[in-house]
Parts: sequence; structure tokens; C-alpha cells
Amino acid sequence: MSRRSSNGWVSDMHLSVEFAPLIPTWLIIAAALLVGALSLYGLLRRLPGGWMRAAATILFLLALLDPAVDHENREALPTVVALVTDRSQSQTLADRTKETEAARQALVAELQRLPAIDLREVNVTSDAADADGTRAFAALTQGLADVPPERIGAAILLTDGQVHDVPKARATLGFDAPLHVLLSGHDGEVDRRVAIDNAPRFGLVGSDQTLSFRVIDAGVDPAKARPVKVTIRRDGIETTRINVRAGERTAVKVKVAHGGDNIFEVEAEPLADELTPINNRAIAIIDGIREHLRVLLVSGEPHAGERTWRNLLKSDASVDLVHFTILRPPEKQDGTPINELSLIAFPTRELFQEKIKDFDLIIFDRYQRRGILPALYYDNVARYVRDGGAVLVAAGPDFNGAGSLFRTPLSNIMPADPTGKVFEEPFLAMVSPLGKRHPVTRDLPGANFDPPHWSRWFRMIEVTESAGTPVMQGPGGKPLLILSREGKGRVGLLTSDHVWLWARGYEGGGPHGVLLRRLAHWLMKEPDLEEEALRLTSRGRDIVVERQTLADQVKPVQLVKPTGETSEVMLSEAEPGLWRAEVPAREMGLWRVTDGTLTALASVGPANPREFTDVISTDRILAPLVKETGGSIRRIVREGSVSPPRVLALSAGSVLAGSDWIGIRQTQASILKGVDRIGVFLGLAGLILLVGSVVATWWREGR
Repeated sequence: MSRRSSNGWVSDMHLSVEFAPLIPTWLIIAAALLVGALSLYGLLRRLPGGWMRAAATILFLLALLDPAVDHENREALPTVVALVTDRSQSQTLADRTKETEAARQALVAELQRLPAIDLREVNVTSDAADADGTRAFAALTQGLADVPPERIGAAILLTDGQVHDVPKARATLGFDAPLHVLLSGHDGEVDRRVAIDNAPRFGLVGSDQTLSFRVIDAGVDPAKARPVKVTIRRDGIETTRINVRAGERTAVKVKVAHGGDNIFEVEAEPLADELTPINNRAIAIIDGIREHLRVLLVSGEPHAGERTWRNLLKSDASVDLVHFTILRPPEKQDGTPINELSLIAFPTRELFQEKIKDFDLIIFDRYQRRGILPALYYDNVARYVRDGGAVLVAAGPDFNGAGSLFRTPLSNIMPADPTGKVFEEPFLAMVSPLGKRHPVTRDLPGANFDPPHWSRWFRMIEVTESAGTPVMQGPGGKPLLILSREGKGRVGLLTSDHVWLWARGYEGGGPHGVLLRRLAHWLMKEPDLEEEALRLTSRGRDIVVERQTLADQVKPVQLVKPTGETSEVMLSEAEPGLWRAEVPAREMGLWRVTDGTLTALASVGPANPREFTDVISTDRILAPLVKETGGSIRRIVREGSVSPPRVLALSAGSVLAGSDWIGIRQTQASILKGVDRIGVFLGLAGLILLVGSVVATWWREGR
């Protein structure tokens, strides 16, 4: 029995019979067998009242079983229909968003008109944090997590067909109901994309690596394929331009230019009438690794702080150190035969002519010209710097004398001129105003106090600054540490030889390790220590823009999204010399930022997002599963307009879709509202039935 309630649900009434024996069941069975035998005997002998006695006995046996009728009141539950809308990035191409939304609204209106339907809407998104593309079925499972499988009548999926988590079989879908798919997009779409076949993850700085790729023209007749112009860029700068054939694998050599991420872009020219140019570009990120930095340390006569530089550089696992100390200058020749000396001759020609380019940094620690190196070798050092090398001069009183390095061709690259004066008095080294913004000296431990929390020095060479940036200063604001760029290389000048007091812990010491290590790595062009830099990094779901500068102000930067959309970003000062802004990153791919002079790139999500690997609308991926569930798959747009199918609720039948309609299988799920139990032999009715059978038997036998 059933009735329709006011809310459209259906209430069903179910009847069942239950037994609760009053005595052990085996006794009732034994009595039934005995009664059955006696009744059969009486019937066979045709004794009067046999039928009546048998019926009365059966009624008494039934009374011992205590039968009862259960009356269940159930209320039918509505059928659940899931409407899944794909809002991933590939759905933003062409008119897909508009088509999908129009179809969604029409389907919602259709479903709301049907009785006993519980509509569950599920949205599928893919943003910069998703590496697995469009996960429509994961979203569907989550949206129906609180619904028993037997209540699900259908799932309707609005998508372009590019779904990346399709179950392999109906059994793993999680419910037994039809899956209907409505496809956005159109037949005959074409698109060009670039696929990276092979790219190394790491490479030594300065080495050539092989990068292989293919240009794929989807939807294009291979017979009509033409040569494609491909441009290869490293960190936004064009390095190669070649012509390739679509579908063929091409290998090119690329150079790892620096440490850290080297971002290579392979971009193909656009294809006529293609869906999107976004996937015409693929990215390969090669992490540049330095093969140990080579440092040449040349010390003059032994002094108290001679081993400070040696100990620091030897403690750095990334540094290969070659150290020479001039213990026996030419003027100390005393006639001792060479074969009786335990000293190593200074290999001047090998170091300063043949292998000078092998070094990343040359340090002169209190070194003075004493006839050891001819003028030609100093010329070689100056040329080495201009060609991209680095020199650091840690000066002592020798810098003022006749043997000063300033009296050599190195003076052409020195950032300051000695005055001949030496300060011999206690003083505290101070970070200069520019030094507070420079990465080498910014936030030195102890520098944020007045006076700084480090020990005093007692000697400094007075110089007149001629070039470079003074990042530390001594008495009277005189330059103490000057950093300079010369040609492609760099020069550092430290005008005091008392940094060793910090290393020895005098008066508590100071941050010698931090300062000297940063100084050495800045000279060797460590990217993180550049004083003028623009950086773009991915941090979770945000893009972080950083501008390092020595200037007081910075101008806004232009941020270019992977889709090509440009926006202006204002930066705020996070700390002296470092300006920063955070922007939500909702698109996967290559982001770019520029201030007109500097440019930085960052890849958000996977280097080549799966979401844009293939963007052509297709039924190929979903068709097998749709067929297995008995559903249908069709285009949203028919004859140039959005034409979603009609929706019908079906109670039975195997056909669940037609040419212009899709079906929803109505479920029989219900909830128990209550149970009424009525005993057959209880109360007046049971008494009348039993007494009546006895009276009828007595009456029949009395005749």
C-alpha cells in the first residue's frame, strides 16, 4: 500500500507476520505430528467430526506459536541527482564557460520541476595548486559522500571531456546509476601544443645540456603540416630560433648559465584558428649546480689574522681553496741551496697566466709587491676581472707603502685610492646607510643596535673613494668595505686587517663568518646577494614578487599571467633595500614580472600543466564509462545554439536516454517511520476464535 504525501514524497505501508512461540518449538512440532497422525487416522476411518477436531487442534497449535502481524510505516526518500559542472581552466577557452553555464541553468530548472528529486550541485576547479588536471570524479565522490549509493538516480557531467581521473570500470564509480555527459566545445577544433620529451633536472653551470621536444598539431591533417618556427629562451632571453616539423622530435643544446633555476621556454608560433596559444609554450627547469668554487688566496708576510680567511674558506664545502703565503720574498735570499729549502716555490706563471681563468675569486691578504710578480701578471689579473673574474684586497699598512698593490696595474680596477694615512685608534665598524640596504651587510648580527654589538678594531687605512659602494665605514664615516663592479667582474676592498679580532672573540667578537662568507659569495656572483635584483617565486597559492635595490623607492612592476593578462603590482618595503608583494596565483604555468629593466620568471604548479596538455573537446575519454552505465554523451551546442536535453524520471526500464532526453532512475529507498504489532490470538478476537472452535466441535459431535 502507498500514498503520496504533501511534499511529493511517497509513504509505503508494509505487512509481515512474526511468530513468538509460548513453549519450546520442538514440543509444538511433536504435538503437530501427533495431531496430524490422529487426524489422518480419523479422516481415513471417516469418523464423525474429524475435520472439525483437526481444525480446532490446528488453531490451538497456532495459538501456541503466538503469531503477530507487523505493520511498518515507511516514507520514501527522494532520488539524488548530482549535477557536476567543470570549471577548470580548459573550460575558459573559446565560449565554453558561457555554453556550460547556460546548460547548467536549464538543467537545474528541469530537475527542480520533477517531484521527489534531491539536486546536488558539484563544481570542479583546477588552479595553480593542482598538478593532476581536472579531477571531476574525485569532486563527484566528495559531493556524494553523505549519500547511500542506492539513493543516487543519475550523475550529469558538464565538461569539455578533458577529465583526468575517469574510473576504469563502472564498479569503481561508487553507485549504480546512469552517467550523462554534456560536452562543451565544437567538433573540428584545432590546437597546437609543445611537449617536452626529455630535459635534465640538473646541470653544471657553464655546461651544455640536451633538451628534446615535439610540436603537436591536434586536429590538423598531417599531410597539410608545414614547418613551424620555434623560439627557445633562457630566463626570458632568446637564445635559439629554429624551424621544425610538427610531430617530429627535435633535440637542441642549451647552456646552463648560472646556479639555481635556469628556466627554458620552448615556444612555437601560433596555429591559425587554434583554441589557445597558452600551450604553444612548454617549460623545462634545469637546476644549475656549481662544480666547487675555486678560490686563490695569496697571503703576504705572516700576521696575526693570516689564518682567518683560510679557516673560513676551508670550512665551506663548496669551495676549493688554493693558498700561498709568501714566506721568503726575493730580498731575503741568503744563498741557501734550493734543494735544501722546505718551501714550495710560488708558481707564478701557472697561476697568473696559464690557469688564472680557472679561479672564481682571487684574494690578496696583506699582499705587497716585492718583485715576486712581474707587471704583466697584474695586467692579467685586471683583465681577468674585466672578463668576469673577482678580486678581493684585504689591506693592511702595506697598502700605503711603495709595494702597495695600488702601485701596480691593479690600480685601474681599485675602487679607492690610499691617502697614505693610517688610523691607529679604537673604533667600531659601522654599516653605512647604503650597507643597510645591501644584501652583503643587511641584518648583520648585532648591527641593529646603537652602538653595534661587536668588538672594536684598532687600525684602518684611509682611502679616497673613487668608485663602488661603501657598505661599511670607520671613524669619520671613512670607507671600511667597498664593493665595486669592473666590466663583467667585481672587486672588493677591505681597508682594515683587524677582522681577525672578531674571529678570535676579542671583546665578544663579531659576525666575521657571516660578513666574510657573504662578501666572498657576492664577489663570486651568488644570485641571492645581488644588490639590484627582481625575483619571482611561488609560495603555496601565492606569487611573491621581490625587488632588491639600493634606491630609496621602487616603481610598480608589471605582472604577466600565463594567459597573457597583465596587471600592475605595487611593492611595499619589507625591510631596508627589500620590497615585496604577494599576489594570489590561480593560474598554472609561467608567470613573468618586469620593471622595464629587470625581468624575472617563475613556474607555478607543474612545469607543463596537465590541464593544458590537450584542450580539444572530446568524447573519447568518457564514452566507455558512459556506455557501461547506460547513460548518454552529447554536445551542449546543437545547430549553433545551446540545446540541453529534457530530463525524465523513470521508475523502471533499461533505456535511460533518447535523442533529445536523458533519464533519471527513480530509487526505492525509504526510511522507517514506525512499526505496529497486532497479536492474532490476543484479546477478545483470539478468545472468540478458540472458544468458537471448541463449541463447534462439541456441537458437531453432539448431533
